[in-house]
Parts: sequence; C-alpha cells; structure tokens
Amino acid sequence: MSQQNPTTTVTATINDSEIDATVPSRYLLSDLLRRELDITSVKRGCETGKCGACTVLMDGDPVKSCSVLAAQADGTGIETIEGLDDELGEIIKNAYSRNHGLQCGFCTSGFLLSTKSLLEDVSDPSRDEIRERLQGNICRCTGYTRIIEAVEDAAVRYDPE
Repeated sequence: MSQQNPTTTVTATINDSEIDATVPSRYLLSDLLRRELDITSVKRGCETGKCGACTVLMDGDPVKSCSVLAAQADGTGIETIEGLDDELGEIIKNAYSRNHGLQCGFCTSGFLLSTKSLLEDVSDPSRDEIRERLQGNICRCTGYTRIIEAVEDAAVRYDPE
C-alpha cells in the first residue's frame, strides 16, 4: 500500500543554525522556512519564481525558495535576511537605506540577498552586471534607479580583502 502523506527529513544550516525538520515531501523550501521555522521575511509573492520576493541564498547562490523543494535543501547552507548580519550585510543594508533603495519592503530581502551574492562574486560590478544579477527580483515601488545606486554604493564601500 502506498503512503498517503510521505515525509522527508531535511537537515540544513539556516542562518548559521543547524536544523532537522521532518516535513511533507511536497513542501517547498519557502514552506519549510515560513511554516516550520517562522522565518516570515521569505515572502510568498507570485509563487511561480518570477518576482524574487522569496529569494534566499543556498550555499551562497540566490534561489527562489518557492521553486525549490525543501528536500533539495538537505545538506545545504541557507541564508535569509535574518542572517545578513556580517560586515557585507551591514554595508548592503546601510547602502540601500542611504540611497532610498527600498520603499514598501515586500521585495527587500530578495534584493538584499541577491546583492550580497553579486558583491561576493564581483567586487566592482558594472551597471549592466548589477541589472543582470538583480533581474529576477521585481520591485513595484522604486523604479530600480535607486536600487542600482544602492548596489554601486555598497560595492564602493565593501573591501573583500
């Protein structure tokens, strides 16, 4: 007889804390984060991977958590905006604030995490590189100019050495 509600156990490091969670196999990473771990900064916007509001870093790479099964996070390191408290994270948050890069806040975590991934890979990105790396995040408030300026500001202030 087949199991009606199969489950899977996920062991991962989320914001530098080890977690073990048994969840329905159909759970998305966003479900695990929001429902099981109460990390509500991970927003559920479009639920199709188009808006970027659910973006988290998985082993340093931005992923849309509404498009990743929780089981795929097993053995990985996940960072949400709650974990953005290192030097680079503070530089990014301050740059977005200084440049008025965010307004309503719904898209904030996705943009900040995508910016962190970009600046860890490219210390002095061009405007085209910034646009390319942030293109999976949608903001309905700002018009993007101030977001790009915030990323440029953060890049100038961040010294990866």
